[in-house]
Amino acid sequence: MSVHPKSIKTRLKAGTLLAVALSAGLAFAMPAPVFAFGAPESFAELADKISPSVVNITTSSVVSTPTDGNPMVPEGSPFEDLFPDFNGPQGPQRSEALGSGFVVSEDGYIVTNNHVIEGADEIEIEFFTGEKLPAKLVGTDPKTDIALLKVEAGKPLQFVQFGNSDLMRVGDWVVAMGNPLGQGFSVSAGIVSARNRELSGTYDDYIQTDAAINRGNSGGPLFNMDGQVIGVNTAILSPTGGSIGIGFSMASNVVTKVVDQLKEFGETRRGWLGVRIQDVTPDIAESLGLTEAKGALVTDVPDGPSKDAGMRPGDVITLFDGQEIGDAGDLTRRVADAPVGEAVPVVVLREGKTETLQVTLGRREEAEATTFPAATPAPDEPKELDLLGLTLAPLTEDIRGKLGLEAGAEGLVVTGVDPASEAYTKGLRDGDLITEAGQQKVVRLSDLQDRIEEARAAGRKSILLLIRRGGDPRFVALSVED
Repeated sequence: MSVHPKSIKTRLKAGTLLAVALSAGLAFAMPAPVFAFGAPESFAELADKISPSVVNITTSSVVSTPTDGNPMVPEGSPFEDLFPDFNGPQGPQRSEALGSGFVVSEDGYIVTNNHVIEGADEIEIEFFTGEKLPAKLVGTDPKTDIALLKVEAGKPLQFVQFGNSDLMRVGDWVVAMGNPLGQGFSVSAGIVSARNRELSGTYDDYIQTDAAINRGNSGGPLFNMDGQVIGVNTAILSPTGGSIGIGFSMASNVVTKVVDQLKEFGETRRGWLGVRIQDVTPDIAESLGLTEAKGALVTDVPDGPSKDAGMRPGDVITLFDGQEIGDAGDLTRRVADAPVGEAVPVVVLREGKTETLQVTLGRREEAEATTFPAATPAPDEPKELDLLGLTLAPLTEDIRGKLGLEAGAEGLVVTGVDPASEAYTKGLRDGDLITEAGQQKVVRLSDLQDRIEEARAAGRKSILLLIRRGGDPRFVALSVED
């Protein structure tokens, strides 16, 4: 089963049934309201309203056709009539692709998917009336698969507006329109099947729908019943490449911010907090003494905005600019939406207490290549110790060289993992480096033993370990119960 890129609110109308039963002069208790939901009688009026703003997109580009290794039949050969296709055109050829889009302003701005126009030399827009116009590329954002185009029509164009995707509920009616399989303007209807779906991207926030979406629908709009765009059709989940009723549209509340930046700057300018983070799982929450598994756990703080503000690994970010943080993805999206250079209050939970840090955000696009600093060398301690299902040793110069670690790396090296242990189940492997336990640095084996005893003495069921593998940090909570 695969996910394929593709070119897509209606509130369900509720009728309240109220009944009062009377018999022999006795009044019975009034029953609770019963809600009845039904499909709209027709989508025709909505289709008439939105059609003029939806467009078909045709792109063309020159692609190279390799000549090496292709069977060739010499002219005049007796086999020439049997294999006519072998002597087809060789070298550069023009390739065409189809997709969908929609007009978002009367002066000709058009939204579509990045994968629809990626690599195109020419982009042609076909309107519902049949009129065709060339388009120029304004900007793209591969991270959300959004592109912004512009046409010069010489007249005001009919356009659609974005709606608030956060208002959509599972079960709400939606309508998709686009150019499926190159068949031209086509409308399909369905419901919101799920929300907040993540596929593979950092900023993913997809609406899942069963409205039919196929190849060619990519970049097309998903409408609520008010004719507002609440999603951009991007992908389908399918074992065959055809629609099986599982389609994904990037939520409009993500798209609008991207479109605004592409229109203003021709590129995205996302906020950058300067931390590595992960979700707070129930076992991690228990090891930190938290009452619920919420927030974003900071695993590393390189040089940057957060380090300058005093943030530390092990901090749990609970509020960003006054907004509650549910998980790591939630924080990533909120930071990206915040203005670059703005000082933002960030509330962290540290050692059981809250602290507010003022972080001046950097720009993510400029910081993505940032490397992480090394620490000081660990003292030599050659003996091994079995703890928590792990065989551990201090980090020596010899081991550091074998593992390809930087000179500044420090901690305890995992030299063995019991396959039947909790540590193995949670992904620890030979060569992992434990740098912290209970949010304190560990350099000697006795450091880890002390942290485990402290956790037990405090009545904790688990201890939080900071693990590094290939430079990437993550927290893992392991049981310390005897």
